[in-house]
Amino acid sequence: MPSISCPLPTLPSTRFQSESSTTMRVFVTGATGFIGSAIVPELIGAGHEVLGLARSDAAAEALIAAGASVHRGSLSDLGSLRLGVAASDGVIHAAFIHDFDQYVAACETDRRALETIGEAIAESDRPNRPFLVTCGTFMLPLGRLATEDSAHDPGSLSPHAASEEIAMSFSSRGVRVSVVRLPPSVHGDGDHGFVPALINIARTKGISAYIGDGANRWAAVHRLDAALLYRLALERAPSGSFLHGVADEAVTIRDIATVISRQLNVPLVSKSLEEAGDHFGWMAMFIPLDNPTSSALTRELLGWQPVQPSLLSDLDRNEYFESSAL
Repeated sequence: MPSISCPLPTLPSTRFQSESSTTMRVFVTGATGFIGSAIVPELIGAGHEVLGLARSDAAAEALIAAGASVHRGSLSDLGSLRLGVAASDGVIHAAFIHDFDQYVAACETDRRALETIGEAIAESDRPNRPFLVTCGTFMLPLGRLATEDSAHDPGSLSPHAASEEIAMSFSSRGVRVSVVRLPPSVHGDGDHGFVPALINIARTKGISAYIGDGANRWAAVHRLDAALLYRLALERAPSGSFLHGVADEAVTIRDIATVISRQLNVPLVSKSLEEAGDHFGWMAMFIPLDNPTSSALTRELLGWQPVQPSLLSDLDRNEYFESSAL
């Protein structure tokens, strides 16, 4: 499948205002996840209604408590996804099955869900509804600053890389589709991603490690800033937009490991690439990646300005380490 690079369109001088004052009923997959649970109150606070996908009673209760409506189903229940689209004015696809032991299968489930949602919108009597699809910056070419104009690396080992091309194919069919690329660290209270995994490895091994000189870089964003971006994209982003939910362009792995070392009071240690697998386990495939990423075009296009704490500031709190120990 060929790569697709779609330059960001330029909006008129009114781009910092919503294209419509009409509120929307938004179907959100992953509505009770780490990012989705921040998107839901952001949308409701701006006057939109939320229809959240829920596969369990606990998820349904969480949505009701947040002020959202409940749509029972799952990513693998394609019929439920079509019904969710039919009942909405726009869709935010924020769900993904984060099971790295079954990663290829998870990507296939995501692909089928994405295609089902896109087809349901495109074939409806309102094909111009907004459709936001979540991808990641790890799929972009590594070792240099990636921008919104960067196509994913054709050599990427991630099956999820095809999601961008599938999503953008619906733009030619009248769907107002945008891809939101999130960085490896989306942080904040309740984080259970890469950084808490590094904390737990350091706690278990008794050292906080990085690879080589630790100069490789990750981008990062606070979950509340990311939620704001989704809402602005829903309201304002033109079809075919690639958007970067990035607040910190480049945080070195050594700096992350240094904060963990200080907080846990364990030695800071360099590991060789050959030692990485034994020390980091499944995280060894991600730790060496150099993924600096810009969001300058996204900020210009939507007027998005992150205001939450940076990754290192957020990480350097006792609460981060207390929650990761649970």
